[in-house]
Amino acid sequence: MSDPGSGAERSIGQLVASATAEMSALVHDEIALAKAELRQDVKRGATGAIAFVIAGVFLLFSLPVFSFAAAYGIHNLGLGLAWSFLIVGGAYVVLAALLSVLAIAKFKKVKPPEKTIASAKQTAAVLQNVKPHPRPEADRRPQLPAAVERELSQR
Repeated sequence: MSDPGSGAERSIGQLVASATAEMSALVHDEIALAKAELRQDVKRGATGAIAFVIAGVFLLFSLPVFSFAAAYGIHNLGLGLAWSFLIVGGAYVVLAALLSVLAIAKFKKVKPPEKTIASAKQTAAVLQNVKPHPRPEADRRPQLPAAVERELSQR
């Protein structure tokens, strides 16, 4: 029996099946790589989005505080209760600013799946350079004129 690993003795069907299996595995690996990279970027994007939402909530909470502070400030014109409301409101704005900076930093880390793109380009380049193998001399037969072919077939 012939060794199934040797390419010289494998049939065309076996070669096609092998090439199809390898291409299928390559495509599956490319898809798995893309999923892994995208999953990581989605997590970063979600973290940034959550930070923006929390910053918005803190800003929303600061509006009533500043409103109360302004109202008490006009009412009292002293440094008592109104200033305490202003300090709390300012603290919320500082927290919102810090979370916004964190969110921007997280969004800047989101990038395209570079490994997948590079791998796909490399695969495409390899496939573009593939040339069919020449047929063995035994399979090649010179083309004879039609008249000669008929005469040979009648003998």
